[in-house]
Amino acid sequence: MKDPQIEQLLSLVGERLKALRKAKGYSNYEQFAYENNIGRAQYGRYEKGSDLRLSSLFRVLQAMDISPADFFAEGFESPLPPTPN
Repeated sequence: MKDPQIEQLLSLVGERLKALRKAKGYSNYEQFAYENNIGRAQYGRYEKGSDLRLSSLFRVLQAMDISPADFFAEGFESPLPPTPN
């Protein structure tokens, strides 16, 4: 069973990646992925909110020249509400 709170966070990660890619001047994700040696299909899934490994996120952030702290500084201010038991 998927956790809706985690799904929401993954969606936020995808939206943030897309916004940063566009800010870097890449109109489509495929060109960004190709030029930075990241799997194009996989990167496309990241932008759509697919689950990703932390090491994969760090690789993408490195290609975008942004620190993890800066990446999570915008759009992730609210804490997750506790999960009911």
